[in-house]
Amino acid sequence: MVFHLFSDLSRRINSAMDSKYLAYRQCKHAISRSASSTAQFTHTWQNFKWYVKIGDHVQKGDTLIQLAEVKEDYMDPLLVERAQQQVKAKIGVRDYYRAKVGTTNSQLSALNASRELKLSQLNVKISQLKNKIVGEQAELVAANNEFRLSEDQYNRQKKMYEDGLVSLTQFQQRNVSFQNELAKKTSIENKLAQTIQEITTIGIEQNSAIQDYTERVSKTEGERFQAMGQIAGSAGDIAKLENQVANYKARRGLYYLLASQDGQVVSLNKAGIGEILKEAENIGVIVPKKVDYAVEIYVKPVDLPLLEQGQKVMCTFDGFPAIVFSGWPNSSYGTFTGRVIAIESYISLNGDFKALVIEDPTQKPWPPQIKMGAGVQGIAILNDLPIWYELWRNINGFPPDYYTVKTNSDNEKAK
Repeated sequence: MVFHLFSDLSRRINSAMDSKYLAYRQCKHAISRSASSTAQFTHTWQNFKWYVKIGDHVQKGDTLIQLAEVKEDYMDPLLVERAQQQVKAKIGVRDYYRAKVGTTNSQLSALNASRELKLSQLNVKISQLKNKIVGEQAELVAANNEFRLSEDQYNRQKKMYEDGLVSLTQFQQRNVSFQNELAKKTSIENKLAQTIQEITTIGIEQNSAIQDYTERVSKTEGERFQAMGQIAGSAGDIAKLENQVANYKARRGLYYLLASQDGQVVSLNKAGIGEILKEAENIGVIVPKKVDYAVEIYVKPVDLPLLEQGQKVMCTFDGFPAIVFSGWPNSSYGTFTGRVIAIESYISLNGDFKALVIEDPTQKPWPPQIKMGAGVQGIAILNDLPIWYELWRNINGFPPDYYTVKTNSDNEKAK
């Protein structure tokens, strides 16, 4: 005879599993708490029209409620269209600034070309004046030679007149000739000085042209950089407006709340018309039709080393009669088999460790009448051993053997 070892451990675990309850293992959407689905809001709305009432059965995608806006910022029925118009206007402003950048680039090219042309004209004029100076300097040299010759003749004529060798008329003629040569020399010197002064004036004009064009180019470049800054700012504004348009479209899609799963409406928190739904507020509960249940059990720390993932647990549910024969689980009546799928690694507030047990698909299915929150007790199954070994262990006060979950690889090795 084989005795199923769970004597001391079963008593300890049974005492630690009083008033346990079922927990729903898969809750993807929600209008509620543990097993149901809950609808929560990220904005403030107003009830406009209900399409369901408590007790109605709904399918996934059915309309539950129609909502209305309460904030004045979103009451415009053409809010999305107007926001899109703002985006288009901002894009047009950006394009205008891009065209302005192109225009300023053309202006810069024209200013640089005009500056080069102006400087070339001034350089040519300076070159012409320098050549004129060379000619006037040669004329001055010739005028100086003639002036010295005329001065020498005048001095000799004057001495001859004083000695009475020439008449007064001849002396006056020589004097007139001398004065003409002096006037010619002075005229050439004035022309040379004027030409030099013109070169200086053109040099000043050249520096002024450089300064003027530099200022105009700098101003144009400043306008170009300003336009480029406006383009960058417009890009940020366009992204912000496009984000607002996307948010408005998403908000428009939230006016109708749809059922996230098949189930039954069991409660409605805001069943009236015109009630305000605040942010993160639940409006009701939908209990799903088909769920996968899991048993939530608590184990004392002293029994935790005897529990592993995949271990078999026999469950008895409140409301279902059960007759348990300690040591012979196959002979028990009203028990249902489960498997441990998870064991928390931190202790709970009640001083025990929590573990989750799901239905064993290879054994008798759990009753479909069980509901969320129903009570359950669990009995962990340890090793199979002969009855004489169990009696010997109890007489000597030895602890129960640790349970080792058999895997597929262990079964293949055994074969």
